[in-house]
Amino acid sequence: MTTADADLRDIAESVANEARSYLTTVTEVASGANPDASLPLLLLAVSDMLAAGARLGATTDVVPSERFEPDVGPDPDVEPLRANLANVFEGIDEYAEVVDPLLGVEVQSASVSGDLVAIAGALAQGLRHYESGGVLEALWWWQFSYLSDWGERASSVLRTLQTMLAHLRLDVEDDVAAEAEYDALQP
Repeated sequence: MTTADADLRDIAESVANEARSYLTTVTEVASGANPDASLPLLLLAVSDMLAAGARLGATTDVVPSERFEPDVGPDPDVEPLRANLANVFEGIDEYAEVVDPLLGVEVQSASVSGDLVAIAGALAQGLRHYESGGVLEALWWWQFSYLSDWGERASSVLRTLQTMLAHLRLDVEDDVAAEAEYDALQP
């Protein structure tokens, strides 16, 4: 095994671990088990996944040995996950995003639940290849889908989650803010 092969295996293992963690977190949030922790957990999971994605983006293009994607079975049904996340984010699921900030200011509607599930679907597909022994195929899939879709989805939804958390924590009544400032200044 060459150093380059070992490096790719290390990257694949790291992305697989982050993907599993992301999928676990999104599934846990979708269950509604701990609503107070949902935003912070998702903020961390998406941030961690974007860091792994940045590593994929910085890596020279991965080219699998086969010219076609091996069949790893039917795609998992992610609609129940999307529906559960839409329930968690009811009333705040939709947000506006710029379609392509380099090409113009066209804005379209997006949803937190849809973006989180699109990321999950791409990561799960790569994991299926990885867990069946197709390390290069998994890396190719994660890299391609990061650059073509889930990286952008993750960046948009991360900003939206951070904005939600900021509103939740900073949008307080003036008298509550003044009292907190006074308390903070007292020795």
